[in-house]
Amino acid sequence: MRTFHDAKAMAAALREGLKKKSMAITHSESLELVAAQFGFANWNILAAKLADDGQVNFNSAIPIIRIFAVDKAMEFYSGFLGFTLDWEHRFGDNFPLYAQLSRDGLALHLSEHHGDATPGSKVFITMTGIRAFHRELSQKHYAYAKPGLEEAFWGALTVEVADPFGNRLLFNEYQTEK
Repeated sequence: MRTFHDAKAMAAALREGLKKKSMAITHSESLELVAAQFGFANWNILAAKLADDGQVNFNSAIPIIRIFAVDKAMEFYSGFLGFTLDWEHRFGDNFPLYAQLSRDGLALHLSEHHGDATPGSKVFITMTGIRAFHRELSQKHYAYAKPGLEEAFWGALTVEVADPFGNRLLFNEYQTEK
């Protein structure tokens, strides 16, 4: 076990394993059992030790993409790429939009705020299922983008699209040798 998240995953797996054997325990009880397995008096002591383990763990990065027209952005990101609007924020009526859209574990922030991001940026996105994604985009008949499926020199299949504001999204699926 290396991290706090590993310990929590162990507790969840323990609880699920016992549930399959018709032995129900609470979430708290599973945490306490994991702590005991590692020789700690309780979960709080184990959690404190793991929180100060000296390891650096990054969870994810969310790119901020500069936009200039909400309707065009939603047509592209929701309509064409298939993202769902998670939330949006404005400081008041007639203020710029800041919003999060997501699809299958990928989150993007769109901003009309000057200074939040540079127009014309490129976002490198790793994924699986790129062939199906390319077929999906090709079937939408979006007038402003006809992306191809390319094999890149770095060993990935890629689909590159440009949004209405000059930002480019480069979707990549690394290929494994057969």
